Order: sequence, then C-alpha cells, then structure tokens
Amino acid sequence: MTNTLLNTWDAPYGVPQFSMINDNDFEEAFMQAMANAETNFIKITNNLELPTFKNTIEEMERSDRELDQVSSIFFNLVGTDSNPKRNSIQTKISPMLAAFNSKILTNNKLWERVSSIYEHRLNSGLSMEQIRVSELYYEMFKRAGAVLSETKKKRYTAIMQNLAELGTRFSQNLLSDESSWSLSLDESELEGLPEFVINSMSQAALDRELKGYALTLSRSILEPFLQFSSNQKLRKVAYLAWSKRGMNGGDTDNINIAKRTLSLRSERASILGYNSFADFKLENQMAKNPKRVRDLLMAVWEPAKRKASVDSENLQKLMIKDGGTQALQAWDWRYYAEKYKQTEYSLDETEIKPYFQLDKMIEASFYCANKLFNLDFKPIKLDLYHPDVKAWEVSRFGNHVAIFIGDYYARSSKRSGAWCSSLRGQSKFDGLEHPIAINVCNFTKPKLNQSCLLSFQDAATLFHEFGHALHVMLSDVTYPFISCTSVSRDFVELPSQLFEHWLEVPEVLNMFALHSETGKPMPPSLLNKLLKARNADQGFSTVEYISSALVDLTFHEQINEIDPIEVQERVLKELDMPEAIGMRHATPNFSHIFSGDGYSSGYYSYMWSEVMDSDAFMAFIEAGDPFDLKTAKLLHDCIYSAGGSSPAEDLYIRFRGALPGVNAILEQRGLNTE
Repeated sequence: MTNTLLNTWDAPYGVPQFSMINDNDFEEAFMQAMANAETNFIKITNNLELPTFKNTIEEMERSDRELDQVSSIFFNLVGTDSNPKRNSIQTKISPMLAAFNSKILTNNKLWERVSSIYEHRLNSGLSMEQIRVSELYYEMFKRAGAVLSETKKKRYTAIMQNLAELGTRFSQNLLSDESSWSLSLDESELEGLPEFVINSMSQAALDRELKGYALTLSRSILEPFLQFSSNQKLRKVAYLAWSKRGMNGGDTDNINIAKRTLSLRSERASILGYNSFADFKLENQMAKNPKRVRDLLMAVWEPAKRKASVDSENLQKLMIKDGGTQALQAWDWRYYAEKYKQTEYSLDETEIKPYFQLDKMIEASFYCANKLFNLDFKPIKLDLYHPDVKAWEVSRFGNHVAIFIGDYYARSSKRSGAWCSSLRGQSKFDGLEHPIAINVCNFTKPKLNQSCLLSFQDAATLFHEFGHALHVMLSDVTYPFISCTSVSRDFVELPSQLFEHWLEVPEVLNMFALHSETGKPMPPSLLNKLLKARNADQGFSTVEYISSALVDLTFHEQINEIDPIEVQERVLKELDMPEAIGMRHATPNFSHIFSGDGYSSGYYSYMWSEVMDSDAFMAFIEAGDPFDLKTAKLLHDCIYSAGGSSPAEDLYIRFRGALPGVNAILEQRGLNTE
C-alpha cells in the first residue's frame, strides 16, 4: 500500500488528515520521497534538449513536491507536538536531508543548465517573474557549492550534514531542559501573584500531575511570575533556571554544540571563498555586509542604554524603598518595572489583562485583515494534530484564499516561543495552489469555562504572528520558489511587525478589548494610560535584544575556532552591558541561531525590519486613516502578496517611495531624546 504521507490529500481543502498519520510511516515516507525526487532531478540532467526555463527550472519546481509535503507535516509536528519517536526520526533524517540537498545543488549538469538559463535570461522571452526566479536559482546553486572542486564538494556536504545534526540536537536539548523543569509551590509561596497567574500555575500543576501550583519555564508563566512575585528568592530560582537552559551539563548541554556549529559555519564560508560566515550570510540580504548591521545596532544601542540606565536608577530607588539593600539584579527588573508603571503611569497589569481575551484578540486580527484586505474567516472543523488546534477557511468576495490554523496553547511537547509556518505554500504555474498557514503560540491554557487572558505584549505577539500568516495567505505569485515568506531574512519580519501597529488602533481596542466578566470596552482613561506606557520599559527590551544580536554577529565574524561563552562575555564587557539586564537569548539557549542557520548572523533582522515597519505604518497616518483603502491596496500589492518576486529594497520603495532612516525606530521606541 502507498504510504499515506505520500498520498495527495483528498480531505477538505487538501489539508492533511492527521488521524491517519502514524509516526512509523515517516521514515519510509522520507526515504521514498527523496528517492522519487532524485529520480526527477536525474531526468532533468539527462534531458538532451537545450536548457530552457520550462524544461529545467519549472521541472525542478515540481521535482521535490512530495518531499516538501512530508517535510512540512513532519517538522510542524516536531515543533508543536514532539515525542521520543519523532525526535529519533528527526535526529536520523535531518542530516540525510542536508546531504540530499547538497547532492542536488552540487550536481554539475544541473549547475550547467541553471547557469545557461541565467546567462540568457534577458533575451529568452522570459517574464519578469521568471527572470527573478532564474537569478535566485543561480544564486542558490552558487552559494551551495556548485562551483567547488569535487573534493571540496564532499567536504561541504559533510559540513551541512553535521550542521543539521547539531541543530537538531540543540533544539531537542533545549526543549528537554524547558519541559523537564518545574517547581511545585504551595499557597504560602504565591504572595503578590494576581489571580490569572495563580490560575495558570494551578492548570500547569494539573497538566503535570503535581499538587498545588507549578512554576514552569513556559514564558506565559515565567514572565508574569517574575513580574509579580514578591518572593525574591523564588524569582531568582526561576530566572536562573530560564537563563541556564542548555548549560546545565550532562546530555542536554549545548555549549559544545554551539562551539562546533560556529567552527563548521566558519569552515563552510571559507570553502566558498568568504572572509567569514557573516560575510557569506549577509551578502544576499538587505544589509549586504556586517558593517551595516553593526552600524544600525550601535546607532540604537547608546540611546537604549541611556534609557535603561535612567530606568535602572528609578527601579533601584523603588527596591530601596521596599527594604532592599542589594543592587538591582536581573530577576528583580520585571518586578520593579511593574511597580514603576503602577507608580508613574497609574497602570496595573492586572487591570489591563481582563480586556485581552485570546478569542477576542483573534477576532481583532481577523477584523483588521478584513478592513485592510477584504478577507473573511469562517471557522471549520478539520482532522488536525491536537484537540486545541483550530482552523478557519479564508475567503475574499466568496472565493477561497487559504486555510488558517491556530495553535495557541502551551504544552510540554511544544517548543517555546511563537512562530508561523505552513503546510502548503502558494503557487500558480501548475494550477492554483492555495496556502495553508499555521500560527503557533504558547499561551497558558485556561481552566474550564474561563477565558484565556493575554498581556498586552502577548496580544502584540498574536498580531505579529498573524502578520506572518497574512504574508503566506496573501501570496500571489506563479512559482513556489518566491512565494509567501520566501524573501530576505531582514525583510521577512516587516509584514509581521507592521501588523502589530493595528492592535494599538483605538477603533480596534474599543471593539475587541472587552472585559472578560462585564463585556464592557476598556475605559478611555485606561486605554490612554496603556498607550502612554507602551514604551515605559523600552530601554530594557532594546538592550536585551541588541546585546543578543551583537553577540550573534560577532560569533559569525570570527574565522578561527572560538569559545562562544568567552566571546559572549567579551562582547558584553565591551558594550558595558548593564548588570541588571541579561541577554534575551544566552548562547546555550539561542535557538534562533543554533537550532538551524535561519537567523544566524541575522538576529538583527527584527530591528532592520522595524526601521521599515514604523515608516510603513506612517503611510496610513499620513493618509488620515489606519484602514485607508488606497494605502492598503498598495501595501497588499507591494509587500504582502509579492513574495520574493523582486528584491526587498525594490518592493519597499514601490510602496513607500524610499527607504527610511534609523530615526524612525528611535522615535517608535521612545528612545529619541533630541
């Protein structure tokens, strides 16, 4: 019988039927899909006709669709609902996939065909999109080692296999450390915690079959605990457990994995002829080179540190007033920052949180998508991978556009953080394929008959990930290679960070920020205080982010084998990092850059995109309406639907007329003191 994972899904909307999937089928499915893909690629190389876009590029677009299908299902499950069997398969399959990709991308005959198409792209009657795809295929082969000698190709393939294996181990170790740590507390240890935190910890204890209340390393529990618990000793225990993930020794320690990863990346770049991995990685991004990245980060660093220094003094005063005699520590910052907001802005998180119900915030994101892009969302029932996961059909003027899947609650089998992925991308060249987008978050699941309440930052995260989902769902290109989020890394965060702005639109808050008990909208006085205080702790958040981004960049500028912990400490010392602020991601738990190389040398990209997102939303402000239809149409056509059909700079300039400067981000974060 045909492996069910290889079948064309005939379920509604072509969504995989997860109840039919058996973990034991994955390994066989991967092997068969790779074999079938290799056969398809061999047919292309053996084609005696002169290479054309149609008989080479288009055939390559078709060749590994089966493998894409299996991979998308499997890696979505590994991230959202891992188990020992899936982890074991991932450990085995990841290096095999890396080797397979290297084998294809270093195939001499394929490279010759791609090169020929590239060289004749401007006089072959190709469309603008086909020219763009030809250029990107050429770039991909070249950067993957197609021009190397056979000896170097073998070494390059071995490096890619090793990196895939190391990235898998890093992410599995991190998940193990996160899911295995918990602390049982009794009622006497809950002092200062509001009801929503206590309820979350009670539910976490039930989920882990523990008595009382469980303090876990889920962000949706850990951060509010640090924010509200008056027990400094417990705050310290929790903070250190979080910051030391991946560096506790034993089988789950990530320090040597990080060291080996950096060494292999440096060698990879050297083989390809680059001065460093950062030079290699940034070459085809908007930033182009490490210097431009460092210039941006340092332009924001000093104003952020000044703001953090002033905040630190204010928090220290509150701590002394509280009877504290020691210097402010990292586990104290959030607690006293909350007190400061209550004092300075008369703003209490416990007063805000009942207005941000998960279901209402999902509705709010749909409302904004409808007002901007005429999208409608209808809840549907599908055979999905977990009972908590929901689905909606997305349509426009009655026509099917996409499927949107939301997986919002934390569980021990899910990696931490929030992200967007897809089960299928969008394309048109073999008939219209509609995308299937997935948003994954880690909000604490409420008790039965209670609402899931979000912080304002949680709600912003939901909007952020939905912005990514819109980038997937609105894609309108011909070829899969440039569809959806297939754009440069320092551009991919623009659609997501931009969409966060609509959460702050008063019209949206008045309609959807409704109290969980009374159903009444947030009072104007509270709304004003919330918006006024949104930059209250930007010094802290900017410092913890930029320090991580600069450590990432410095790691990948090195050309010799390094001790990553030593480099991390050196960078922080040179920055004169405030003692009471930790990096957002310490090296052993920096999954953005070590669980794969997606954000390696690229953690800066959130800030690079933020320079644009603040300027992009200004287009709506200038139009006098956050839902201005003309501006929204331009945004749709130039950014959300365009995929990678043009260079990122060109797409943005088409929308806004010019690229913005760094002052936009300083003003947005409240760091511009001039």
